[in-house]
Amino acid sequence: MSDDWSAPATEVLRRVGERVDAAKTDAVGTDVLATVVDVADSAYRRPGAKVLFTADGRSIGSVAAGGFETELRPAADAVRESGRPALRTYDLSGDASGDAPESGASTSGVVDVLLEPLTASHRPMAEAFAAGEAVVAVTVLSTGGDALARGDRAYYHPTNDRFEAADGDEADWPVDDVADVAGDLAGRDVGDVVCLDRDGDRLELFVERVAAPADCVVFGTGHDVAPVVELAALSDLRVTVVSFREAVDVAERLPAADRTVTTSPADVRDALDLDDRTYAVLMSHDFEADRVAVEELLASPVPYVGVMGPAKRAEEMLAAFGADVEGELDRLYAPVGLDLGGGSPHRTALGVVAEVLAVHAGRDPGHLRDAGGPIHDRVDLDR
Repeated sequence: MSDDWSAPATEVLRRVGERVDAAKTDAVGTDVLATVVDVADSAYRRPGAKVLFTADGRSIGSVAAGGFETELRPAADAVRESGRPALRTYDLSGDASGDAPESGASTSGVVDVLLEPLTASHRPMAEAFAAGEAVVAVTVLSTGGDALARGDRAYYHPTNDRFEAADGDEADWPVDDVADVAGDLAGRDVGDVVCLDRDGDRLELFVERVAAPADCVVFGTGHDVAPVVELAALSDLRVTVVSFREAVDVAERLPAADRTVTTSPADVRDALDLDDRTYAVLMSHDFEADRVAVEELLASPVPYVGVMGPAKRAEEMLAAFGADVEGELDRLYAPVGLDLGGGSPHRTALGVVAEVLAVHAGRDPGHLRDAGGPIHDRVDLDR
């Protein structure tokens, strides 16, 4: 069976939902989900990174570099056989204090990985993801008491401040304390290990925000659109392609898109759900259509509107806008994309998607060697 280590997080979570549903019909055996829950020093992936080991021998996703998933497979097999979650520590530098992998992982960090049988307790996470909603998953790593056990799980829904235990019984959970911790992480795409004191017992939890991917809406159906759609989909963005021409079969031409829509430039806001996690890229190469669509988009909450084309075209478009648009131009990126040099379709697409990701992450694009700190954001809840 082939492995798919390059699968984006969106694909891993989609497959988790599929496999949980398939398990209800006894059509599959036990899958095992491995999640990075803690990182010391440097590591390839952040807490929350996942890989799914299916019962038929495949792995989907990655949690470290250098083929580390091969090292995890025996531990996943043991969890599948025992039916019980396991917490494993791996020293990727090869130090004797941990399980030194033979995969040549290019990192010096120590990672803690939780391996669990895939069960119905994962369903709320998969369902919230599929519905485009954020949820905070709270998983027990260890406890000194008898009320909860490793792998027990609860969820906090930030949209309505609701706490639910995966098994439906909140009696064993310190609901107020856990909801407070989950609320701290509800607005950040990070995970952290926290410790709570419950009647003298130490309760160690992994708390992670599982968020639906941001939306990238690409306007256009030309040949240069396909690389943008493909790279955006591989970068954990949910991609919608919008055509302004009825005669084009968008879904057939751009199969990597999650959704296709046909509408007119003036009806963009009515045809699409636009919010502050929507990133728009206009590539129709029709000046008037792009101009009208840009005005519609700037009247919405979208934080990014990129327009393909040379600087002269962008200047002409700016001159054509009405006064009501002037205060919104900080969200307009025209010409679109980072300057990576060259003009091939895939290099241009890489610059476009990289700019979208940087704006989404609140980053000023630059060289990592000049960052002067960790590659990934760190979080410390101090609990």
